[in-house]
Amino acid sequence: MHAYYADHFVLPLPSGHRFPMGKYARLRERLVAELPEVQMQEALPASRGELALVHTPAYIEAVASGTLSPAAQREIGFPWSPAMAERARRSVGATLQACRSALGGAGLAANLAGGTHHAYADKGSGFCVFNDFAVAARLMQAEHARLNRARGPLRVAIIDLDVHQGNGTASIFANDASVFTLSLHGARNFPFRKEPSDLDVELPDGCDDDTYTDALERALGELERRFDPGLVLYLAGADPHEGDRLGRLKLSFDGLEARDRRVMDWAWQKRLPLAIAMGGGYGHDLEATVQVQVNTYRTALQYWQRWRGGAAAVAGSTHWHNAPA
Repeated sequence: MHAYYADHFVLPLPSGHRFPMGKYARLRERLVAELPEVQMQEALPASRGELALVHTPAYIEAVASGTLSPAAQREIGFPWSPAMAERARRSVGATLQACRSALGGAGLAANLAGGTHHAYADKGSGFCVFNDFAVAARLMQAEHARLNRARGPLRVAIIDLDVHQGNGTASIFANDASVFTLSLHGARNFPFRKEPSDLDVELPDGCDDDTYTDALERALGELERRFDPGLVLYLAGADPHEGDRLGRLKLSFDGLEARDRRVMDWAWQKRLPLAIAMGGGYGHDLEATVQVQVNTYRTALQYWQRWRGGAAAVAGSTHWHNAPA
């Protein structure tokens, strides 16, 4: 199973900054030690042309050249640095590589970071510089169209289970019927001005495992009724965990593992290629956040092994191509 990383590009953050930069390298260390079947590959940077499928040229240039205004940097939550710009490009690149791997026959692949769903077309926000899922959806659609001109468009479902609503993603795809955006998130959490997704499920503070599982089940049923995807992008945020500083929900390790298993099983039953990103996680205990993500990878590896058993060949002909809308 392929996983893509860029944790060696470390942002020089000021002392006391609340973003847990160390979790990415720690996650890779744990995976190398505990799940050797996960093959680590350094992420390649997304090109300017790839980013421009979603982001405005002026914003891409401002990130590249370091000309973001102080206000823009505050909204992102990071001071600009060359490492910040490079890491942002590689975080997108990791999701692009994961999508190509999943669509290319592996069935399932992942980004050790990513899930930067607060980034809009013309600005970043909430620790998100570029929107990796939005760029990946648009690029996979373009590549699919080149290879399958006689077939319909590649339809992409984005299942966003970070504790924070995917406002940037929802905004980008607001008028795009070929991408379905589903977000389960804390009703009273950031962003305080939500953007309408195709399906939003708002959860109360203190939401427990059973409440979350029921909401997810109903949401997947609604997604299935309304949309027929050929690719699924899954944002497996660790921040719904009960130990998260910013989450406000009360999911246990077991509850989050059940969440991951339900999404992966939903995609597997339909033989839908699945690309995963880790999203947010701000635990009081960094190891707890990393443990949630290790559990996600352990579950993902089990589903990748199912694809390895031969189902990918079937999926390639039956589920990657959609009839014209």
